[in-house]
Amino acid sequence: MSHVHHAPVQMFPDHETARNRRVHDDPTKAFPCARRGWLGTLALILAALGPAQTPVLAETAEEKGLRIALEAEARNDGFGDFTAGMTMVLRDRYGRESIRQMRFKVLEVAGDGDKSLFVFDQPRDVQGTALLTHAHINTQDDQWLYLPALKRVKRINASKRSGSFMGSEFSYEDMSTPEVEEYTYKYLRDEPCGELSCTVTEQVPLDKNSGYSRKIVWQDTGELRVWKMELYDRKDSHLKTLTFANYEQYLDQFWRAGEQTMVNHLTEASTVLHWTDFRFRTNLDDSEFNKLALRRVR
Repeated sequence: MSHVHHAPVQMFPDHETARNRRVHDDPTKAFPCARRGWLGTLALILAALGPAQTPVLAETAEEKGLRIALEAEARNDGFGDFTAGMTMVLRDRYGRESIRQMRFKVLEVAGDGDKSLFVFDQPRDVQGTALLTHAHINTQDDQWLYLPALKRVKRINASKRSGSFMGSEFSYEDMSTPEVEEYTYKYLRDEPCGELSCTVTEQVPLDKNSGYSRKIVWQDTGELRVWKMELYDRKDSHLKTLTFANYEQYLDQFWRAGEQTMVNHLTEASTVLHWTDFRFRTNLDDSEFNKLALRRVR
C-alpha cells in the first residue's frame, strides 16, 4: 500500500521557444499530412499494450481511505462469536490505581452491527453491572446499562454516549464496535511505526452525537491491525490517544490485541484494558444479548 508520488516528466527544456512548445503539443501541426499516420501508429501501440495496460484514473485519498477500511472489515468477517476476560486498570493523574475484573462476549450479526455484552465481576460494589450494545450499520447504536443496586436497566441516550464508561477514560461510544458506514475516510500517508510500516488515515464520524470530530488511525500495511488512534473532540482538540499492543492471531485469521491503553490528555488520567482467554465460536445464542438477559447476568 505504498503511495509513491512521481514527479512530472519535463517535456521541454527551459530555453525552448513557445513556438516549439506548440509544435510538440500537437505533432500534427508540424506535419499536417502525418495526422492519419500518427493516429494510426498510436492505435497500434494501444492495441499492443492490451486492456491490462490501459491507463486508469488515480485513486483519490478518500477512495483509498475507504478501501483500507473495507479491507480491514472484510478480514475480520466470519468470526461468529467470541468470549474473553478483561482486567481494567484505572490510573488518575497522580498514579493512583483502581482495578476491575470483567467478562466480555460478542455475537456477529449478518447484515448489521455486532452485539456485545460487558459484565463486571470485581470489585463487589460494581459486581453484576452490565453493558449491552447492539451496534447498527445505518442507524444509531442501542446501548443499555444494568445497575444491580437499582435492579433496573437504563438506556444510554445517544447524546450521552460520549460520557465516561464506569469512571474510565473509555466512553460508551468507545465500547461499541465501529462500523465502516459510520465514518468518512481519507488516506493521509504511510510512515514507519516501530518495526512495521503503517498507513495513516483520517476517519470522520457521521453521527452528530459523536463525542469526536475525527480520528487519526495507524494500521500496519501487512495485516491492517490498528496500533494507534488519536481522538479529537468536537472542538478539534487532541483529547485522547488509544494504543494497542500484544496482538495474537486466532483461528489463523482473526487478530486481537491483548492490551489497549487510553490516555486522556486533558485530565492526564489513563485506563488500560488487559485481555485474556479469547475463545472463538463458542455457540453463543442471540437470547444472551437482549434486555431480559441483562437482569439474569451472574
